[in-house]
Amino acid sequence: MIVVTIIALLSAVIIVPNVTRYLKKSKVEAAKLQIKNFNLPLQEYMSARGNYPATDEGLDALVKDGYLKKVPLDPWGNPYQYRFPGESDTEEFDIWSFGGDGKEGGEGFNADVKSWEEK
Repeated sequence: MIVVTIIALLSAVIIVPNVTRYLKKSKVEAAKLQIKNFNLPLQEYMSARGNYPATDEGLDALVKDGYLKKVPLDPWGNPYQYRFPGESDTEEFDIWSFGGDGKEGGEGFNADVKSWEEK
């Protein structure tokens, strides 16, 4: 019985942190993928309208004009941020998530996930 308890405790100490780390990393990767998935509807919008939605219109313009059924939330349940013209490239848009902490900035799994760092 003691051996089983020791094995269970060791498993918890080793497995739980690894699973938690994996889940956090998968959310970051999901955010990167979702951000990339905005490219096609934004390019279609640009082709039809001659420009990207303005910052104040945001990604909701893609829903209004039928390019998306709805704007997804990031993997942490927060809205994506959108800006056009972008700060990194004024000819392009910027899309980002505030990451795991839902706040601007952050480090590690709480770092912002930015479209301009993925290009």
